[in-house]
Amino acid sequence: MGGEHDRLIEAVALRRDREAFARLFEHFAPRLKAYLMKAGAPAGAAEDFAQDAMLTVWRKAELFDSSKARAATWIFTIARNRRLDVLRQDARRTPMPEIELSQEEPERPDQLVLMAEDAARLKTAMARLTADQIEVLRLAFFQDNPHSEIARRLDLPLGTVKSRIRKAMIKLRTLLDDEKGGEA
Repeated sequence: MGGEHDRLIEAVALRRDREAFARLFEHFAPRLKAYLMKAGAPAGAAEDFAQDAMLTVWRKAELFDSSKARAATWIFTIARNRRLDVLRQDARRTPMPEIELSQEEPERPDQLVLMAEDAARLKTAMARLTADQIEVLRLAFFQDNPHSEIARRLDLPLGTVKSRIRKAMIKLRTLLDDEKGGEA
């Protein structure tokens, strides 16, 4: 898959191929938004950063070097760096931690136990969602489908898909917070 995205960026760089860019945008924009939101950006700002990053891909595609990085790494780095630049300009403390994209530390045993406990809590909470909510979460987060693809696959309006995801996430958060509060 990485090779296909590399070729699409090269098509943008060489021929300003709008179809190649549209495919890149459709694939990466929702993933960038989700990544930036997980890093602490509000939804609107995350969408702006994602669009800005994709505009940078269009403008600077000729700078991409597939021998140095995969397309996804390059694009996500652009988004992260753009967000950091804006945060520095605003003189705010950066809530997104610096991450090294090339290496990960091995998991410690205590982390593995906590992750297993969290997974069990999440599974229990998800069992309390409606079938519709479970389906959209599975497609969005476990299968990494963009909202537009979920809408197409489920034959639903895009707004309905977004609403179901939002409601499911709110319910999950409430269930997990309630469970955590009960443990204290």
